Amino acid sequence: MIDGIRLTKAPIRWGMVGGGRGSQIGYVHRSAAMRDGYFDLKAGAFDLDPDRGRAFGADLGLDPDRCYPDYRAMFAAESARPDGIRCVTVATPNNTHYPITRAALLADLHVICEKPLTFTTAEALDLQAIASERGLVVGVTYGYSGHQMIEEAARLVANGTLGDIRIVTLQFAHGFHSAAVEGDNPAARWRVDPAFAGPSYVLGDLATHPLYIAQVICPDLRIKRLLCTRQSFVASRAPLEDNATVLMEYHGGAVGTLWTSAVNAGSMHGQKVRVTGSRGSVEWWDEHPNQLRLEIQGEPARVLDRGMAYLHPQSLTDDRIGAGHPEGLFEAWANLHSRFALAIEAHEEGDPSRVAHLRYPGIEAGVEGVRWVEHCVRSADAGGVWVDYG
Repeated sequence: MIDGIRLTKAPIRWGMVGGGRGSQIGYVHRSAAMRDGYFDLKAGAFDLDPDRGRAFGADLGLDPDRCYPDYRAMFAAESARPDGIRCVTVATPNNTHYPITRAALLADLHVICEKPLTFTTAEALDLQAIASERGLVVGVTYGYSGHQMIEEAARLVANGTLGDIRIVTLQFAHGFHSAAVEGDNPAARWRVDPAFAGPSYVLGDLATHPLYIAQVICPDLRIKRLLCTRQSFVASRAPLEDNATVLMEYHGGAVGTLWTSAVNAGSMHGQKVRVTGSRGSVEWWDEHPNQLRLEIQGEPARVLDRGMAYLHPQSLTDDRIGAGHPEGLFEAWANLHSRFALAIEAHEEGDPSRVAHLRYPGIEAGVEGVRWVEHCVRSADAGGVWVDYG
């Protein structure tokens, strides 16, 4: 159980690019990173408007001299300081992730980046090569994977409770963009503009979350081929999709489906992950993240609750409060940030093997998410055909 004791030697001096005033995701990043004292916010390039960014940083309590007009100025100035930042979070629109992350890595900074990591697999692999060469950590914020019951589902698969895995059913389908809300909502507008969002909307923005969770729960499954169809039900969003369906075949014979949508009218969030084996199934729903539904053939269905002694010990590691008290998104993100910090310290001390057992969405997860979206787009744009995953 987490009790506030930091497991690293000292807080990591940390900066942000983006995430300024009015940014919901910026607040989530700051709350998660500083929740357990693993990160100490020292600098930022929070806004395209330098004055507005400086004012926001000052409101956060930062030294105004360390609130920079852009990321290039921040990386240069902080690199020259003996107390400069060691890690930076990239919380900006998709089209900027690659150049900012690349510049940060070349400045010998660890990076925590919003997804998608890049627009193309080639770009993602470039970042992976730089990070590997320089011994740097890149974390990707698949934040929902920090919920404790994801770990329990993974343990049930690993210990054979479900039998041989046959079917993976994934969904992230909300209804908040069932109309053209982007006309009055700048935060939604860039997500449906290919210049900023890249080659997809809901495939990259939503679907990669349950995709990564499924990879955590079933790490041995490897996609063999997939077929994708995508639609723009709000016509002005074309060529980007606001609804898509993906069929997947895995090596070994298992199959998967994924439905992702921003036009699932009436749905609050609609992210669900169900894994079905030859003996039973588990299902996790992010609107009830403290529970995991376990169904064994021939037995009554049961609901497993976070924090209970009947769970696997590893599933209890990230609990912050006793069973019955709800934990949510901020706790899940904080769990991941604590792991990012442990990984950063181990890499800086030249001993990455020390955290080889640590599960967190790193550069490999970022590369895989980009590669999956590329294959989905290629399949859909060819008329919904099967494509080898390769």
